[in-house]
Amino acid sequence: MSVAIDITGLPEERLLFAPSPLAELNAMLHALAEPTHHPALHGWVASTTTAIPPELAERLLEADFLWRSSRADFLVPALPGATLAEELDAVDRIDDELYVASALITTCGSSRLNRKTASPLTDPVANERARELSLARGPRQAAFADRLLADPPAVRALVRRMLEDCQSAFFADAWQRVLPGLAADARHKADLLVRRGLADAVGAISPSVTLDESGGRRRIVIDKLQDSTTSGTASGGVTFIPSAFGRPHLLAVHAPGWRPVLQYPVAEAGLPEPVSLTLVQQRLEALAHPIRLRLARTIARGPHTTGELAASWQLSAPEVSRHLAVLRKAGLLITERRGRYMLYQLDLSSSARLGSDFLEAMLR
Repeated sequence: MSVAIDITGLPEERLLFAPSPLAELNAMLHALAEPTHHPALHGWVASTTTAIPPELAERLLEADFLWRSSRADFLVPALPGATLAEELDAVDRIDDELYVASALITTCGSSRLNRKTASPLTDPVANERARELSLARGPRQAAFADRLLADPPAVRALVRRMLEDCQSAFFADAWQRVLPGLAADARHKADLLVRRGLADAVGAISPSVTLDESGGRRRIVIDKLQDSTTSGTASGGVTFIPSAFGRPHLLAVHAPGWRPVLQYPVAEAGLPEPVSLTLVQQRLEALAHPIRLRLARTIARGPHTTGELAASWQLSAPEVSRHLAVLRKAGLLITERRGRYMLYQLDLSSSARLGSDFLEAMLR
């Protein structure tokens, strides 16, 4: 499963790497709303939550569905600006229908509210459907959707003021601290694109991002638990935005009417590389078999030969070998040769990471 961005025929100069203050504020607001997604940020979340004025905290709570479980596309600029004000000015130039569709995707949990369907601002059926979906998400979401549908300019102004208040409350200091690293990362990726090509540039973003050039097409493929496609060629390019607050998310904007954007976490020393969804599934399936689970229990305690495992569990040696081959293919075994014997031991570090790898893959 993946998000695929078709870039067939797209000149590489249309691929942009740049930091974005609005996208980073979006990532910070998500971390504040869902701190369990970001255990490494617990200290920052705690101190920032304490420092935010109560009145602003209340307004952020009222609108947090714009960034809590999914993100409003207008909060991830396709053409990043130098300042938050510059990017908010660009948001102000978006027409009401596109703005409302983006906001209602997060409020209503429905990707069907976009330019391919009738506008809820003008179509009574779409309007009623938007209100129905938002009501199912709770009274705050329903109230927000009602206000947005009734008076888009007023809600847009309210959201802008709230984001501007975040600037003085906490964002300006955090942005000043992380901007040099984000700018350096963007320059590094852009330099890789020029010197070594797109495959190396997207590979440096994350092992979860690859370039597929099969079948006469060219696609950027993002390893996510989704099945979505979009076109960077038709939209005039693709934008890549580094984030210091985004891990573990790879945020892909791919809705109709928007230039594709990928906001990716910058690499951090000491953190393991992301594991693919395929490998996570392979490891879960390998350990789901009752015999392999028993073998894993034994070799978790120390190295064993095939013969020892067969005797311990009253299995044939070929049967044990077949199960060990599955565990090895899933990257869960450490092997060591001692003379004419091969010893097998469970890779405890890979096994211990399985839970966090699973969650990271779900949240990616």
